[in-house]
Amino acid sequence: MGYSKYTGELILRVLLASPHSDVWNSRKHIHMGLGYLAGSLLAHGYDVEIWDASVEADIESLDEKLTRDHFDVVGLSAPTPLINNAWETAAIAKKHGAITIFGGPHLTIQPHESMQKDQVDLVVRGEAEYTIIEIMQALEKELEIRNNKLETSNPQSPISPHLFDPKVEWDKILGLSWRNNEGKVIHNPDRPLPDDIDAIPFPAHHMFKIDRYTNLNPLTDGLNMNARAYTIVTSRGCPYKCTYCSKPVTGDTWRGRSVDNVIAEWAWLVNDLGATEIGITDDIWNLDKERAKALCRALIKANLNHVPWVTIHGMKVNNTDAELFQLMKQAGCKRVGFGVENGDDWMLRNVIKKGQTVAMVQQAFAWAKQARLQTMGFFIFGMPGETEESMEKTIQLALKLDPDLAHFMMAAPFPGTEMWETLKKHGDVFSDDMDWSQLVIQDNSAHFAFGNLDKETVERKWHEAHRRFYLRPKRIMRIAARKDTWQRFPYYVKTAANMLLGLGERERAAA
Repeated sequence: MGYSKYTGELILRVLLASPHSDVWNSRKHIHMGLGYLAGSLLAHGYDVEIWDASVEADIESLDEKLTRDHFDVVGLSAPTPLINNAWETAAIAKKHGAITIFGGPHLTIQPHESMQKDQVDLVVRGEAEYTIIEIMQALEKELEIRNNKLETSNPQSPISPHLFDPKVEWDKILGLSWRNNEGKVIHNPDRPLPDDIDAIPFPAHHMFKIDRYTNLNPLTDGLNMNARAYTIVTSRGCPYKCTYCSKPVTGDTWRGRSVDNVIAEWAWLVNDLGATEIGITDDIWNLDKERAKALCRALIKANLNHVPWVTIHGMKVNNTDAELFQLMKQAGCKRVGFGVENGDDWMLRNVIKKGQTVAMVQQAFAWAKQARLQTMGFFIFGMPGETEESMEKTIQLALKLDPDLAHFMMAAPFPGTEMWETLKKHGDVFSDDMDWSQLVIQDNSAHFAFGNLDKETVERKWHEAHRRFYLRPKRIMRIAARKDTWQRFPYYVKTAANMLLGLGERERAAA
């Protein structure tokens, strides 16, 4: 425990941690989920730190940190491919006497799975900025009941789960899974998504060791590999129903922050924290096209357009027009990403359910290029119902669009998605007790077979897509002219050997 700098009272110390990864590639990016939780805890006077294994583990392990510096609570967040690593990390935290709290998309979908692990004390489902504060307040009440000492139920076993006193009214905390005094796992009702996301404190950007991070996102190269690259979320959620996408935390509704609220955070990143590159990480930042334009105009008015920015995730192509891209360019945008996914309209409409057509994709790319913006396209191979012919159409569309960056991925069936449920019924897919670390969307192997399409065909077309796209003379010259190609030459040689030629192991990226 420590003392609050606001009240001077003895309070619980919290460490928010992202586990070590065996599936991410060498690029490192800020964990915005932990940033938001830290911001909420700081706003309520709690003593909190962030520990991100991707930039900390080479300097000091979590075990070493917890030996040196005591924390009462360790909060862990992990996507599906890293959940095994998170369980291992929780065991380390429990060994040092910490209460462990888990959260994130995988936990929201499958909370009971983790609650069966002795090293997991609490699971938060859904958005957690308000839940974490109610948990801390409840833990403080338990401190009073237990004479200012939080203990596991069995002192002889540091990994034993913590049992919580119902008198503290743990059952009133929405979105929480916990164990009562009898060891029974209880899943409280879900917490409604907050409508006013302007009221959520800014992420604790200042707590990240920014100089140790090398990129905005594990799937996309930044504009400058040495940039002070921060990310920003201007809206939450997406109303579309793409069958490969899981949105358990932010939901199927779209909630946008006000332009003034976004600009205030953007100004903090640029003027106070020295950001030299910014990435928008919304699921769909341009759902409200007029709001997107207003944000661009506000960036120009606030003189924030000298710092380049990119849309990391795919913009919705059917919510764009020429004016939007022109405004984005004026506002400092350098690159736009698009979720193209497939080059076959039947696949888009009936299998992926993307809510867009190939013609819409082509128009959006044309407008973006007219505005002199770099373009980035995401393409998925091997969806249920895919054929070799539809994958060929995807390759041909990629060649026609000719984005500056093309990311070809093999479909990964994440729990909670319509694709996952379809494959459980009809396809060759892993069981519910599978090794989750295998679910990486830029792996070298197809994850399943479906109908008449075998894994070998998907892998062959995936490799073919890379070769036909990146081995064109024009493309080779463009890559050779990039400064970062030579700065990261060994990485690109290793990656290219596998993607283009199918040789060796490639560094993988999780969703």
